[in-house]
Amino acid sequence: MVHSGHDEATFEFDEVESAFPAEAAAVLPAPAGVRGGESRLRQAIGTLRDAVRGSRLDYTTAPIGQAIFMLAVPMILEMVMESAFALADVFWVSRLGPEAVAVVGLTESMLTLIYSMAMGVSIGAMALVARRVGERDLDGASGAAAHALGLGLLISIVIGAAGGRFAPDLLALMGASPAVIAQGSTFTRIMLGGNATVFLLFVLNAVFRGAGDAAIAMRVLWLGNAINIVLGPMFIFGWGPFPALGVTGAAVATNIGRGTAVIYQLLTLTRGRSRIILTLRHLRFTLQTTLSLLRLSGSASFQVLVGMASYVGLVRIVSTFGSTALAGYTITIRLIIFALLPAFGISNAAATMVGQNLGARRPDRAERAVWQAAFYNMLFLGSIGVAFMVFAPQIIRLFSGDPAVHAYAVTGLRIISAGFLFYAYGIVLTQSFNGAGDTWTPTVINLFVFWLLELPLAYVLAVRAGLGPVGVFTALAAAYSTLAVVSAVVFRRGRWKGRDL
Repeated sequence: MVHSGHDEATFEFDEVESAFPAEAAAVLPAPAGVRGGESRLRQAIGTLRDAVRGSRLDYTTAPIGQAIFMLAVPMILEMVMESAFALADVFWVSRLGPEAVAVVGLTESMLTLIYSMAMGVSIGAMALVARRVGERDLDGASGAAAHALGLGLLISIVIGAAGGRFAPDLLALMGASPAVIAQGSTFTRIMLGGNATVFLLFVLNAVFRGAGDAAIAMRVLWLGNAINIVLGPMFIFGWGPFPALGVTGAAVATNIGRGTAVIYQLLTLTRGRSRIILTLRHLRFTLQTTLSLLRLSGSASFQVLVGMASYVGLVRIVSTFGSTALAGYTITIRLIIFALLPAFGISNAAATMVGQNLGARRPDRAERAVWQAAFYNMLFLGSIGVAFMVFAPQIIRLFSGDPAVHAYAVTGLRIISAGFLFYAYGIVLTQSFNGAGDTWTPTVINLFVFWLLELPLAYVLAVRAGLGPVGVFTALAAAYSTLAVVSAVVFRRGRWKGRDL
């Protein structure tokens, strides 16, 4: 463990005074070879290095600013790599023509359901593991990890068997043309049949995050995606000794990369390289843990699906205004999601802090951690929002030279970015409920904000009021702001503090 050497009173002072992550570096032990009197910049660099390498910090006692920083940095870098992989994959496949892109797009739409379930099980796993670690019950944390692994494997096998068998029929059901089905059936069969690689990757990385091993989760995803990025063009175009498999090559590379990452995860868990160790005796499943995981995962999966479905609904509304408006909307949303990924890293850090501190019977500290993480997130997203609003024309010009598309995208980017200050808080607060094991509260909030407010408002403003895509952008910004306000009101009531897992 890394300790600051301060007494409890000093911890409390540090927690209040640590307004920025760099300041938290002052309470860390100086790295080896570094002498007293060094600059704050070098201390901050040392803290950043420790965060990337991984540190056995006690997240129930360390200064809150320091703890959030040590968790958030690798989680942010993890999200950045995931975004880079998505861009690289589309970049190479697009060289094969529109049919190949259509295959990937249709398959990704089917994979959305799998992602929702995988993220749901991940949320449940993270909450259970974090709670047990906070209770100093590492054996119980290992048992929770084993249950999550077993549930994820079972679900992925069932989906894989059905998806692999009926891949061509599923493509036809999605509206694929005969040419697309002929070219993409093998790709879809591999992606659906091998979904265990992405399912287990999600679940086991959530186990690492819940245990506080965020740096391990980061390295796992970097390894898997790096292999994918390198192998992708080799299998697609037949570079070197590799066969030219076309769009199927993208599926092969993806599953090799993710499969390698899952093997690395299992080796890390079974060889004692993380805070929790998985052994054969942990594979004895208990009814209580199984039911807890199913309860958390079921509502969390629905929660994720609600958010994803709302984006589909918005796309449907925008599509009625023509391909130009849809192109502008697509560019805007991709930029927004790219900016939000690091913010999700900070929210995951807050969730881990909540889970572990509730386990340690320190609910007030858990609450302070959430508000401090939300403040950091506001600084980050607020800065990005200002940059988007000021430099929107220059940014959009990098993606489209069409004047009409450019106009839609610039307007959309500026309107949605105006809600970033609020959404920064909303992201952290909703994920903190999940960290506490209260997965139903954010599910209900998402239903209210996205389905009962955002979608009807977007339709009324865009169609009835005649604002077109501007109405959809306005509804998005309004939903972001409402999410933050509603989440803050519910969070302050504190019912999540009494959630028993």
